[in-house]
Amino acid sequence: MAFGFFKSRKERTSSEAPPAEEPLDETLPAELEPFQPEPAEGEIIWPDFPDDAPSEPEPPAAEPAPAAAPAKSSWTQRLKSGLSKTRTVLTTPVGELLGGHAKIDEALYEELETVLLSADVGVEATEYLLGALRGRVKRDKLTDSGQLRAALKDILSDLLAPLEQSLDTTTAKPFVIMLAGVNGAGKTTTIGKLAKRFQAEGKSVLLAAGDTFRAAAREQLTVWGDRNQVEVVGGQGNDPAAVIFDAVQSARARGIDIVLADTAGRLPTQLNLMEEIKKVRRVIQKADPTAPHEVLLVLDSNTGQNVLTQVKAFNDAVQVSGLVLTKLDGTAKGGTVAALAKRQPIPVRFIGIGEGLDDLQPFKVDEFVDALFGES
Repeated sequence: MAFGFFKSRKERTSSEAPPAEEPLDETLPAELEPFQPEPAEGEIIWPDFPDDAPSEPEPPAAEPAPAAAPAKSSWTQRLKSGLSKTRTVLTTPVGELLGGHAKIDEALYEELETVLLSADVGVEATEYLLGALRGRVKRDKLTDSGQLRAALKDILSDLLAPLEQSLDTTTAKPFVIMLAGVNGAGKTTTIGKLAKRFQAEGKSVLLAAGDTFRAAAREQLTVWGDRNQVEVVGGQGNDPAAVIFDAVQSARARGIDIVLADTAGRLPTQLNLMEEIKKVRRVIQKADPTAPHEVLLVLDSNTGQNVLTQVKAFNDAVQVSGLVLTKLDGTAKGGTVAALAKRQPIPVRFIGIGEGLDDLQPFKVDEFVDALFGES
């Protein structure tokens, strides 16, 4: 009995072809290195260096040059930007108003009155501006809206002109500047900016921390003193009048040019605190009969017509000689300056339109009015 299992080799070969043999892969795996024979005794085996290998390490790539800082805008540009809100309320409606009237009539004056009141120019200043504008139209026979706009700008400039008076700090040494105002008006920040400004003029400055009620007042003033490298006299819990008295005495003994005296913020309705600030002024005069040589009232422009009340109350108490208008960049009530000019024409020494050290500058009527009307 024949079994298929025992077929002859010949039979198997003819019936079944053997599988084709795969070619051997003679390449070595990447992780295996080719065999290196052991060097003979005394033989030196040199390593194979690539032909293009550098003989010295390449120097590190140079760092890219830092991008140039953007050029800082001028004061005129920043002022124009800061007064944008007031300009939107005041001059944009004026432009639309003048463009919508073919002739200058009573209806035009009534609408212009509404625009001025909306910008917080105030009733008295608005009546004055409109009365002067009527007279200018009649006198010069104005008929064009562009002429009316130019006339309004000129009349406003004339109204504000008495407020432009620069502060002269050379009339005494030390020149004592007392700052007053309500809480949050920006007195301490204004002191820091003034210190920096006076230092840039080559004057030595001493700060008196007369706000002894607010816990953070001394620390805040100290920060400004450290930043400007100016000494700060006084501290919390001391009598404010005594602190400023000591500061004036110290400045006189050391030949300091300017003393900036801070006082606690207070509302005009707080009669006891208003009496205290009167005391501070009297005590300063004991240290120097001619001092304080300047009393600056710091006003937050956001308060609008309320600044008139503040000016009257503080002027009655300490004879305010100059004003500082802060935060003009955050309000649409820049027309308040016109109200001050009509009601309380006290010189505006400085105006502030930002937090930067250079954002507090002397008040210039032409710059202010040009920025208000959107002109450069």
